Amino acid sequence: MLKPAFQKDDTLLADIEAARREPDALHIWWLGQSGFLVQYAGRHMLFDPYLSDSLSEKYAYTAKPHVRLSERVIFPGYLDIVDVVTSSHNHTDHLDYDTLIPLFATGWNKKLVIPEANRAFVEERLRGQWGPNLPIGITDGETIPVDGFVFHGVPAAHNELERDDQGRCKFMGYVVDVGPYRVYHSGDTLWYDGMVDILRPFSVDVAFLPINGNKPERHVAGNLNPDEAARLGRDIGAKLVIPHHYDLFEFNTADPADFVKACEQYGTPYRVMQLGERVSLSR
Repeated sequence: MLKPAFQKDDTLLADIEAARREPDALHIWWLGQSGFLVQYAGRHMLFDPYLSDSLSEKYAYTAKPHVRLSERVIFPGYLDIVDVVTSSHNHTDHLDYDTLIPLFATGWNKKLVIPEANRAFVEERLRGQWGPNLPIGITDGETIPVDGFVFHGVPAAHNELERDDQGRCKFMGYVVDVGPYRVYHSGDTLWYDGMVDILRPFSVDVAFLPINGNKPERHVAGNLNPDEAARLGRDIGAKLVIPHHYDLFEFNTADPADFVKACEQYGTPYRVMQLGERVSLSR
């Protein structure tokens, strides 16, 4: 039996609409894997959504089946309220045709933020189907405004700090100014030299960090483990750390209880979210 969502579909949409009554608060919903919906002042940003079964279908009869653990919280075509969408890198659970095309079909004015180094790959995977707005590319050290949000590009190591022939990052994290708040979505990443020095000056309010770890026997690129995520959150001074990248696929997950234990050991402020659950922050 799949792990049920805290709220999904019409109930989730009703909660997103209800949050508009608190326009000065930062509202966050976890949509599974690395996907988070962020709302502020009636504007909506969607980090790295994966809202399909494309990987389970692709690998169903292979040596690496992607057996799903949790139910999907919503069909992407219902999220017409989204203004800005991100992809941190080219792996399908962060750049999914079956998620992004129904999402963009609800309104072709949506903006897609990608690592500039990945533009050709993104164009091929999505077959040019993003309406009149070309994807907005960014690399590390750049700052760009996008529809009321301000993006700061930071590197990610998955497993390496990989760059194209022009020195642009292929794996990215995004620090985003959302009104008076600042959030950091890591994308997929390991801990790399200089990471804390890059991130700490941003004084992020919320850090979304992966916890599924790096195990070579999985034969996929790895991420921070629960202990590393808790330490990184502490070291960069994040006011709240929310874990991601677990409870989707059987072969590549982690126990959030280990993250909780580590956060309590290091004094890291944390919140483990349920699927479709909302967290609201106010000044």
